Amino acid sequence: MKQRKFILLGMVLLTMLLSACSSAADTVSYNISKDSDEFRVIRRVVFYNSLTDTYIMEMVGNISVDIDRDNVIEVIAKVGPDKYQKHYLGLSDNVTYTVEQLGTSDVSEYDYKLIFKPEKIIPIDFEYKKGEEPMDGVVTE
Repeated sequence: MKQRKFILLGMVLLTMLLSACSSAADTVSYNISKDSDEFRVIRRVVFYNSLTDTYIMEMVGNISVDIDRDNVIEVIAKVGPDKYQKHYLGLSDNVTYTVEQLGTSDVSEYDYKLIFKPEKIIPIDFEYKKGEEPMDGVVTE
């Protein structure tokens, strides 16, 4: 009876250990993806024609890649401090691509980042007018 308890306990611990490994890899993968979407990762995107065995195009830089569309890849490249370019790249039966991360990422399986962008939270433009025009809802006499 005690052997069954030890075996059951061992199986539970092994299951927890294996699920933790998967979870850590998922967390690191998410953190690397988040860094690349924030343009902190240098990547190379290469398009390859499998019929002619030639490279068609190569992009290198701080690049975010979105592959959620059928046969279209959306690439956003950071080209300056506040300058970006967006490209749509099409795929066909004989054209494939690779996205390679050129350096390592300093991410953790334990830490996370919370990034606030004030311009997205409170998109308010203030406009000041000087003159006789009354403010809305305020009656002046």
